Amino acid sequence: MITFTVEESWDRIESWLARHAPVTHGLLRPPALPADIAAAELRLGVAFPSDLRRSLLRHDGVELQDGTLRLDYYGPPSGVGEIVRSTEFLREVGEDVAEEETEFTEEERDEYAYWARERLLITLGIGWQSSDGLFLVTRPGPHHGRVGRYFDESGSTFTSWSGLRHVLSDFATALENGLPFDGRIPLAHEGRLIWDGGGTVVADPTSALDIAAGAPEPQVPAAAEPAPPVPQSDGAYAVITFASGGFFGPEPEPIVQPDVVFVADIDPEELLDRLGSVPETAGPRSREQARLSAGALWAAHRPMVRVGSCGDGWSYATQEGGDAQFGRPEVLGRLSRGTRVVRLAKQGPEVRVTVMEDGTERPEAGHRVESPREDYVTEPDGQPVLGRDGQQWQRIGVDPWPGSTAAYARLLAGLTVEYGIRWDPADDAAALLASALLLPVLDEVPEARHPVTVVRDFDLGALVERTPPERLRSAMAAQLVRLAAETGIDGYPEIARALEQAGRGEPVDLTADGALDLRMRTIRAETRAVRGLLDAARHRPDPAPVTEADLKAWHGRDAAAGALRRFLLLPLPAAAETVLSLRMSAHWSDQLATDLAE
Repeated sequence: MITFTVEESWDRIESWLARHAPVTHGLLRPPALPADIAAAELRLGVAFPSDLRRSLLRHDGVELQDGTLRLDYYGPPSGVGEIVRSTEFLREVGEDVAEEETEFTEEERDEYAYWARERLLITLGIGWQSSDGLFLVTRPGPHHGRVGRYFDESGSTFTSWSGLRHVLSDFATALENGLPFDGRIPLAHEGRLIWDGGGTVVADPTSALDIAAGAPEPQVPAAAEPAPPVPQSDGAYAVITFASGGFFGPEPEPIVQPDVVFVADIDPEELLDRLGSVPETAGPRSREQARLSAGALWAAHRPMVRVGSCGDGWSYATQEGGDAQFGRPEVLGRLSRGTRVVRLAKQGPEVRVTVMEDGTERPEAGHRVESPREDYVTEPDGQPVLGRDGQQWQRIGVDPWPGSTAAYARLLAGLTVEYGIRWDPADDAAALLASALLLPVLDEVPEARHPVTVVRDFDLGALVERTPPERLRSAMAAQLVRLAAETGIDGYPEIARALEQAGRGEPVDLTADGALDLRMRTIRAETRAVRGLLDAARHRPDPAPVTEADLKAWHGRDAAAGALRRFLLLPLPAAAETVLSLRMSAHWSDQLATDLAE
């Protein structure tokens, strides 16, 4: 790659800005005075590298106001005055940690020291202050003139640029050719230089649900019959049984106190439907079988529940695996539609009873108990017993929160008295109850809580104010179509139909358990399953059947489906903010201008 001189690169930068971003071009400062550069060198006690001196003699930084030239996250180029102020400030900060860096060699200090005295901060970072930005090494040696990045929270490291002329040359090339500069693309919008990430995703990501569909559901092995004793020739023999607990018999079974919901006046089959069961996974399962299945590839990280009847007119569901569902307001709202729901849950020290009627919680009917942890070893005076590593000893094989265990049993007994709910979790362990995996319901779309302002360097607030609502809605519908094409969700018939209807201003059916809702939930389930496969593979020798590229693509589809949902449910400005923030094309703002003009 050809590296241009500092002067040649500035010629190219100025020419592009003058044609495409005249506001930004007008904020370039005049050249610095040679006397000011010399005074700064004397004050700081260093000689400026020649690239920096040539750049300052072209422009003494930029005016710090809206629309100014920025090297993306590295911030605006500093003038002589900003370089002096930033460098002096950072030298004071660096002195506070200098004692911790005494083992660095001179070359290591150039790159890794929090702030070496021989550095100059030459940009003002994303916040337009001295907390981050690009620096130059002024110390004579192998790193002289080299460019690094400083960030106050993580320290310093070198970039790939060996000098400022390489930075300016790459920046000019990115401007002229619409190419990424350190990962993002410089663009012009309304006479100003802006930056955008852009991006692409794989067109046909691997489906984790298809992988799961091809995997068998594991089965609990049948219990083996004990072998009969074999008499010895003398007719005398003995049988000694070693259980899991050793000579003294089996260890006690752990107390099972699952997260459970009780729903009045519906049968177990309807309860499964309200929870979002996947029909092809439904079947009778014991608790052991349900938990084995929930942890298998077959389940694809979807929640597993079992349902049954208890008491007069009550059905119940227990969750046996997957992401917790019963505490979600969306789930409790569906379950309590037209009836009453009582939830009993234990999580560590806390036991809670929640009561909802027809989608509304009744706080006065709820209960909450919190108990201390009791498995830590203490001295008679209550002081902790510590090991050599300073960690407090814990008793193994005991209940950490016996108070919570007792509270769960006590509150469950109270439900019998108050509501007629009669259920013992120990009684249904071996029972073959109706069960299924779930296609989890979507989260509620939160209301917009702040006025729409700037999205990706674009003044969306001003656009909303000056654009007639119908024109803005039409343009955002077109942006949704573009986003759908970028992420691939336009290939689903339910979404393609919804996009067409939205574009024509027609109502779109987004009812719960309708075709569009189920499609969006399936996309969400795919995303969760792919993430789960990747997480599990990190602890296994074999590679995952999916890739990070698949996860990125499913995340993109899930986000795009969410943007469509927000477009249908939220006020237009809030929906527009989501849609525009997700567009993958770096030229989305030009495309928006086209959509607004049509």
